[in-house]
Amino acid sequence: MNKLPILIADDQPDVAEALRLLLKSESLTSRIVHDPGAALEAVRSQHFACALLDLNYSRDTTSGAEGLELIAAIRRVDSQVPIVVMTAWGTIELAVKALQAGAGDFVEKPWENQRLLSVLRNQIALGEAARVVERLDAENALLRVGEGGDAFIAESPAMRRVHELIRRIAPSDANVLILGDNGTGKGVVAQRIHEASRRSRCALIKVNMGGIPEQLFESEMFGHIKGAFTDAKNDRIGRFELADGGSLFLDEIGNIPMSQQPKLLRVLEDGELERVGSSRTTRVNVRLISATNADLGREVSAGRFRKDLMFRLNTVEIQLPPLRDRSEDLPLLAAHFLQVYSARYQREGMRIAPSALRQLQAYAWPGNVREFSHVIERAVLMAATSLIEEFTLSQSSSAVDPAPAAGARADSADGQASLAVPGTQAPTIEQAEESLIRSALERSAGNIQKTAEALGLSRGALYRRLEKYGIRGAH
Repeated sequence: MNKLPILIADDQPDVAEALRLLLKSESLTSRIVHDPGAALEAVRSQHFACALLDLNYSRDTTSGAEGLELIAAIRRVDSQVPIVVMTAWGTIELAVKALQAGAGDFVEKPWENQRLLSVLRNQIALGEAARVVERLDAENALLRVGEGGDAFIAESPAMRRVHELIRRIAPSDANVLILGDNGTGKGVVAQRIHEASRRSRCALIKVNMGGIPEQLFESEMFGHIKGAFTDAKNDRIGRFELADGGSLFLDEIGNIPMSQQPKLLRVLEDGELERVGSSRTTRVNVRLISATNADLGREVSAGRFRKDLMFRLNTVEIQLPPLRDRSEDLPLLAAHFLQVYSARYQREGMRIAPSALRQLQAYAWPGNVREFSHVIERAVLMAATSLIEEFTLSQSSSAVDPAPAAGARADSADGQASLAVPGTQAPTIEQAEESLIRSALERSAGNIQKTAEALGLSRGALYRRLEKYGIRGAH
């Protein structure tokens, strides 16, 4: 999974050795220490893929206070290293304190090997994602952040192809047509192309073509002179002149009225325009970047878009994949938007639980990166603690439901479980979650481990829900 070692901190040598041998059987290296001071010194001296910490040491063998202090101290030294805590005196309250202090998950002693390994794998994956985002941000390589928190992340094969195409065509002056569903980041790609071009010292002018009334098209795009029409009280420079020497990004290009398309085509062919009301010809030197979610070929066939204009627009065509085809990018996007919105809303130290990340990865994201960003933003705002869990995400967006229990009926096309019964009022999120938990418990005869696995939760997350809903009798 990772070449970095795993730090094992436990004051019982036989326990530490058993953990070392378990990790070794999975080709994972480790470093063993036996007290909090040595653990903290180890973190100061080298990087670890994960820290596996006992909560109780010689000073106090039951309260977990030493372990909680150690977590906080490690977080001050290394904010990224994932932390998993272990204790033989596990309680819901202690587990919650550990998570709030900075741990990513916890397991109880005696541990179950597969459960422990699964937790470690999840935490290491989260840690790797956080380090990648940190590296990309520092090197300004694959991640670019704009004023709105936009990000260009290209770790998935689909986005790496996009990144490579941008790298090749950005230095040229070729017109670019960016295609993709709503919310896939077409504006971010346009910004990226401009920044990597030889025109980056000049402006990138952005225009939403769907927002320009047909009667104002020429004035907006080419400008006008004073007195050209009733409300023309002053001269106005159009978008093409504003972008002279730089790039012009026409978003929603498919929405240009047919009557205005010849006027745009002429400027693209000749590089010349006249402001409305003027007979003076002005030359402009503009690189055009366009974007649409429409099928322009179909629009041409239907007579709603000029073929010659389409050919002018798509000297180079970039197709952006939907977010559902970029699963490798989801942890990076989650880490990025978490960082952006935590800073924006002064909620530093926010983290996403592994079960919540799995929930994000299981969803189809019809709204793509835009929807994903909004879900993370609302989760940051609504989370009761610094740990964003799957239920917090459910509160932040009706689109992201708690993981369905095994056997839940999937009615929607993308396989999302539906709890709504025709002719009845749909249950609240809390009612739906409680119903799922009770059903899963019943099927597993009250077994905590089997119920947690069926629901895609950690045992700690399940215990918190049992306490919340007053569910008894689980074992």
